[in-house]
Amino acid sequence: MQEKQIETRGQGHHCFSRRRFLAQGLLVAASALIVPHKQVFAATHSLLAAEKSLSFHNLHTGEDLTTTFWCRGKYQPAALEDINYILRDHRTGDIKKIDTDLLDLLHTLHTKVGAREPFHVISGYRSPQTNGMLAKTGGGVAKNSQHVLGRAIDIRLPDCELNHLRLAAVDLQGGGVGYYPDSEFIHVDVGRVRFW
Repeated sequence: MQEKQIETRGQGHHCFSRRRFLAQGLLVAASALIVPHKQVFAATHSLLAAEKSLSFHNLHTGEDLTTTFWCRGKYQPAALEDINYILRDHRTGDIKKIDTDLLDLLHTLHTKVGAREPFHVISGYRSPQTNGMLAKTGGGVAKNSQHVLGRAIDIRLPDCELNHLRLAAVDLQGGGVGYYPDSEFIHVDVGRVRFW
């Protein structure tokens, strides 16, 4: 199979003005008075990060992507399109918009474990056809999978022990976390909080 490289999309280094940074910091501090600790952590990380980047290696297509998907206080449309493409259904080629909450969760998870390697992608978006086929053949997939909604991903990190990655994902309480040590991946999604 021919390897395709997806062009990296980057942004400038100075995404926040000092005034905006201070205003965002005050907002986060005020929110600490009224929301639970884990939500404050997520909000702080999201608001104060000058930019957020992700790196992926798709194990099925051989494609690599490193991109800055959030900068200057907003998501970057071209970067999101590149992410949608690399996380497409590799069986059908179907592309779906990947939920930005999932991207934020992956960025936070990558930072939390101190990883430097890209996420290795086992499964991103799954079309209804692919999901139905896997469900019929005993592929261990849920009928109403978050993958079909673009809200789930199955991953591993080469420089992070799998159980450590799972525990970090569970600690974030950002949605569902599944642990598949025999297949060497974890599932994360931004549906309701649950673990298996």
